[in-house]
Amino acid sequence: MAAFSTFLVFLLLVGTLTQLVFSSDQEKKKTFIVQVHHQTKPSIFPTHRHWYDSSLSSISSTASVIHTYDTVFHGFSVKLSTSEAQKLQALSHVITLIPEQVRQLHTTRSPQFLGLNTADRAGLLHETDFGSDLVIGVFDTGIWPERQSFSGRDLGPVPAKWKGECVAGKSFPATSCNRKIIGARYFSGGYEATSGKLNETVEFRSARDSDGHGTHTASIAAGRYVSSASTLGYAKGVAAGMAPKARLAVYKVCWLGGCFGSDILAAFDAAVADGVDVVSLSVGGVVVPYHLDEIAIGAFGAISAGVFVSSSAGNNGPGGLTVTNIAPWVTTVGAGTLDRDFPASVKLGNGKIVPGISIYGGPGLTPGRMYPIAYGGSGQFGGGGGGGGNGYSSSLCLEGSLDPETVKGKIVVCDRGINGRAAKGEEVRKNGGVGMILANGVFDGEGLVADCHVLPATAVGATAGEIIRRYIENSRSPATATIVFKGTRLGVKPAPVVASFSARGPNPVSPEILKPDVIAPGLNILAAWPDHVGPSGVPSDGRRTEFNILSGTSMACPHVSGLAALLKAAHPDWSPAAIRSALMTTAYTVDNKGDPMLDESTGNVSSVFDYGSGHVHPVKAMNPGLVYDISPSDYVNFLCNSNYTSNSIHVITRKSADCRGAKRAGHAGNLNYPSFSAVFQQYGKKRMSTHFIRSVTNVGDPNSVYKVTIKPIPGMVVTVKPDTLSFRKIGQKLNFLVRVQTRAVKLTPGSSSMKSGSIVWSDGKHSVTSPLVVTMQQPLD
Repeated sequence: MAAFSTFLVFLLLVGTLTQLVFSSDQEKKKTFIVQVHHQTKPSIFPTHRHWYDSSLSSISSTASVIHTYDTVFHGFSVKLSTSEAQKLQALSHVITLIPEQVRQLHTTRSPQFLGLNTADRAGLLHETDFGSDLVIGVFDTGIWPERQSFSGRDLGPVPAKWKGECVAGKSFPATSCNRKIIGARYFSGGYEATSGKLNETVEFRSARDSDGHGTHTASIAAGRYVSSASTLGYAKGVAAGMAPKARLAVYKVCWLGGCFGSDILAAFDAAVADGVDVVSLSVGGVVVPYHLDEIAIGAFGAISAGVFVSSSAGNNGPGGLTVTNIAPWVTTVGAGTLDRDFPASVKLGNGKIVPGISIYGGPGLTPGRMYPIAYGGSGQFGGGGGGGGNGYSSSLCLEGSLDPETVKGKIVVCDRGINGRAAKGEEVRKNGGVGMILANGVFDGEGLVADCHVLPATAVGATAGEIIRRYIENSRSPATATIVFKGTRLGVKPAPVVASFSARGPNPVSPEILKPDVIAPGLNILAAWPDHVGPSGVPSDGRRTEFNILSGTSMACPHVSGLAALLKAAHPDWSPAAIRSALMTTAYTVDNKGDPMLDESTGNVSSVFDYGSGHVHPVKAMNPGLVYDISPSDYVNFLCNSNYTSNSIHVITRKSADCRGAKRAGHAGNLNYPSFSAVFQQYGKKRMSTHFIRSVTNVGDPNSVYKVTIKPIPGMVVTVKPDTLSFRKIGQKLNFLVRVQTRAVKLTPGSSSMKSGSIVWSDGKHSVTSPLVVTMQQPLD
């Protein structure tokens, strides 16, 4: 989806308007979210909207309220000019206004891979009745309700606690809801305030999905069992979500122009009031302080009401500092691979075979025949129609860059980047090419994503791409190749591997909080798909399929959302933080070969910045032994110790905060998080130390004794006191202290080094594992 530059702005009353960056056009309208004091609804006004409209009438004759917020936030959103915003700021009941952010989507076998066995009568699925009384709210592009994955057959009545509704709209009558999809709403006010009215020839003004992303993520979280599922004959088997009987509430917040903050906040407000148990949000892309982040603000209101919030880490890996949705009250999910892939090798004219991956179900290349092969970056296309003389555009197979005379009858090598992967193949096909090889660049590394291509095509890693390009460049006779499709392969080793695209830490806002929290399956995931969208996503793709295979942290997030619903069903008294703790402390960091989990982009061993606590293990998470619980007030102390002002904390929490006690008691790293992250600034110091205070709650056996094991960090001294925790009952809390002592290391100015270990509490039955990461930073001179 294209990015737009609309802003939803919270203006702090204590500051001045000159502190904000506005357009040079002083009267250009922008969207604002406005927070007001709770007592600003006089009895003469029947609704908040009337009161807000009345407030605006003295400021602007044209401004009108877009959304009102009453549950996770108190205020409204509105589009104003700078001068109008100045007048609004002067009103006594206005607390703050915040810059609106525009976010983008983070674009069968996973239940078995995660150990969710339907035949296990004592397992997590059966014990929780497959999550039947839990409600998962999916914030995305909507849903295609007719899919088998969303059937309401054999489900019990809608849970009595449910207060939501099925909002009818274009091509989505109220009867689209059933006992599976129990609620549906759509939020387009923020989007339309910036981008203009919806183009209803290509989008539905309703909860119906015109993109496919929302249908896919919803079925991953809670899709029913559907037999004989596949995509173009690939990944055949039974499709199922993590919590197959959980109910779905759909909140459509993403449109062709993106996902706008004012709409996302409105969805949080509605979802919490409706009664969801879990929010699944595969959206992100913006990292700002928490009091300027609508997702962080909405999520805080949600967790304060006992709602678990799962979000995608982002797809900008494998580089560091790319993780998004990093608020400590949100569970941030990266992506790993399954033990399944779709091999499609390239055979070159010199006899060399290089591995690739693809999902292609149409007419293939003639078996045994070799085809001429071409690469735009070599100058074969003369720069192409749209790429100038250097061949850059044609190397990427951008629209209009290929010469039909040069491409016709050939397999074309296209470099990855800029335009969509399947769109490159469409450009090749449109110009007469017979096939495509999609080659990674150096930054992409060896990470591969299987796509439903519109012509015979395969994706190859950076090393294989360089082999192919070199062969074309150096071949004395005309270069030739073919693509050999090998279907679906199961039992792949090693798995899981951290997906190359999965966003990585460290946390760019709060380095004391390790993000992502965990990883879950996110590569080549089979799930439900709309009826009117081709599996490649290319507009000209007329193929139709009930299921599609997609990759992204968008796919990893709903795995955790569904698992959280199962854990909530098994443990109704657990808080969102306790559920996250169970998932984190039982996660694993070894693959199915018994070796340390690898990084797909390099083939090297991955790190805690890649996977956080590790890959989720839902069966173990059901009985973690101990949990690290966190209350909303603990998060307030964290914000205090992160140097947020009382006013900024009020924006997030809707409550005034006195930070004096919190700052006396500790530092930001003392939040009761299930992982430990220490950051040392080497300002000429030789020796440095810090400490962490943690509290664990016994959720295992009444009488149990846990002993600590420390996996050491080279060059550092880590101590834990006490080293034994003796519990007498379930629910009992005990504290411990971790001290880390280190010495300065040689670093160039502005650089850093990271080392990690772990702290494990074990009673012989449970192993409660927390990563410990220590970062040494050398400030710039």
